Formats: sequence, C-alpha cells, structure tokens
Amino acid sequence: MNAPHRIDPLVIAGKSYGSRLLTGTGKFKDLEETRLATEAAAAEIVTVAIRRTNIGQAPGEPNLLDVLPPDRYTLLPNTAGCYTAEEAVRTCRLARELLDGHALVKLEVLGDQKTLFPDVVATLQAAETLVAEGFQVMVYTSDDPILAKRLEAIGCVAVMPLAAPIGSGLGVQNRYNLMEIVENASVPIIVDAGVGTASDAAIAMELGCDGVLMNTAIAGARDPLLMAHAMKLAVEAGRAAFKAGRIPRKRYASASSPVDGLVG
Repeated sequence: MNAPHRIDPLVIAGKSYGSRLLTGTGKFKDLEETRLATEAAAAEIVTVAIRRTNIGQAPGEPNLLDVLPPDRYTLLPNTAGCYTAEEAVRTCRLARELLDGHALVKLEVLGDQKTLFPDVVATLQAAETLVAEGFQVMVYTSDDPILAKRLEAIGCVAVMPLAAPIGSGLGVQNRYNLMEIVENASVPIIVDAGVGTASDAAIAMELGCDGVLMNTAIAGARDPLLMAHAMKLAVEAGRAAFKAGRIPRKRYASASSPVDGLVG
C-alpha cells in the first residue's frame, strides 16, 4: 500500500506537503525540545511568532533557524499578539524582510486579551492589504461559514477556523459549522486553536478539514514528544477515515453477519 501522503498531499499556495499536521514553535522549554517535538510530529510547516521569536533580528541570541532550518521546513511567520490590522500588516512586512522575500504568512488579528477571539473586521482589512501586496495569506478566523467564504474570495490561500479558544484544549465545539465551511471551500481549511488531545485532531480531520495546526496541545503536555507523535498518528488516522467514508449512523442495531444460510 502506498504511503498516504504520497497519494493525498496537502497543497497550499501551489506547494505540496506530506504532513497535514502543522505545529507551533512557542511554549517549549527550549529550542532543543522544539526541534525534537517538531520531528516527532513529522511537521513540515512550522509557525513562528515574529514578535516573540528570534529568527535573526536579535544577533547573539539563540536563533530558531538553527534548529528548524528553512531548507528543511516551511516557515510560517505569524502575527500573534497583534490587535490591529496595522500591527499585523507591519509584522508581515518585517517577516518578509527577515526571511528574504518570504511571502507565506499566517494572519491573526485578536479582538481581546481574555478570549483571544479574532477581530473579524480587522482581519478582513489586514487580509485585503496583504493579498494586494503579494503575500500568500493563511488566515486565523472564527468558525463562521460566511466569513470563511469572504476570506477565500479576498484571495487567502488557506482559511484557519478555530475549534475552540486558543490554548483552551476544548476540542471541536461546533462541528456543523466546520462541516459547512469545508463543504463550500475551494482552498484548504485548517483547524487552528483549541485542540487538546489526539481525539480532537482526529475529529477535525474526520470532518473533512485539510489539516490541523497546534502548539499548546503538544508543548503543554506532560510528555511533549510523545504527544507530538500521538498527534501525528491522529491526523493521519482522521484523514484516512474521512477518505474511506464512515458508515451511516443508525438508531438501531444492524447485524454484522448475514442471517441467510444459518447452520442448524
């Protein structure tokens, strides 16, 4: 049997990836744990909080690129910690300068510090500006199907609805909204935020999402490396189950063995 990723790659902005698990690089105890967890997850796309992580803007400081080199991983600079469209756009421009013209970015504009829900109005504004400037925008948003289509129409290369609040570990809270988003999308839909354990990731994938991005669920686990491995397997299993097609749900039992031709 062929390896699943070879026959079913994740394609973002024209580039194919074998892994559908995207991971963050924050919250680990050190860069070595970041490297090991990323390897255990088999992630190929890793997010980098430009305002919180050194990727060369602080000479002499530990550099994330030393453990996650750009020739091995696709770096996804993100605008974590931005609360206005202007802040987010400036951060993406900085990332492009630091990474020699790198265009792929993750946009998030937060609404408040308590919930960390996205400010959808500011997100739309920032997305329009960034797309116009030639950025390939993967955008964090709420699980609103109408907003997801609007962001796709703007030109975002992937839409990333939350499963639950950032860092909450609550798992998928509104599977019907996610299903609606997935069924009407022509760009990848990647669940971003709220995953707590492997079953949460599997559920997101079984609903038809194209990938899952997570950080806290791995970095905050008692054993981050083991959890990274578990998440890798969960994403693969969930995708395979979605592609295979689950049996219909029924109210009553259905015998698994035929009743015709019984002996005796």
